[in-house]
Amino acid sequence: MTDLSHVRVLMMATNGFEQDELMLPRQALIDAGAQVTLAALDTRPITGEKGGEKGESITPDTTVDEVDTDNYDALVLPGGVANPDKLRINARAVEIVGEFMDDEKLVAAICHAPWLLVEADVVDGREVTGWPSVRTDLENAGAEVVDRDVVIDENLITSRKPDDIPAFNRAVIEALRKVPVEA
Repeated sequence: MTDLSHVRVLMMATNGFEQDELMLPRQALIDAGAQVTLAALDTRPITGEKGGEKGESITPDTTVDEVDTDNYDALVLPGGVANPDKLRINARAVEIVGEFMDDEKLVAAICHAPWLLVEADVVDGREVTGWPSVRTDLENAGAEVVDRDVVIDENLITSRKPDDIPAFNRAVIEALRKVPVEA
């Protein structure tokens, strides 16, 4: 049994997130004991999508403008088309990604979420994957793109689609087991 009670994870999303890509990793992290905080552009409930239809809503814990990355051990980015597309034009959301990468903390992105990695200019020379329509953007940003359910390149974990969530969750939880317990 994995105990991640000492681990603090930031998830970042907004309206249009892929429901399962937020809800399932979030629940897996909570079940493992991690402290999970959801940041959005504001604190109004955000609504996901599932199968092209309107999905569940969830209320964020904080805003991206209030996030201090020093307070977190990892960043998890769910996909969906609209979600990362909106976040990648928010300067603070992009800075957050860059700060996690600069600090060599775990960053995990699934489906369309690697758009945020491109925008933060953090994929050059890294091996990654993502949704097929995002792969050219990743390649143009200097990444080596592969087609696997989960790709781990040092502190960066990427996956392609909702079907990859089990492998994505396992990889994230395994990586977080290495976060040291502070005395």
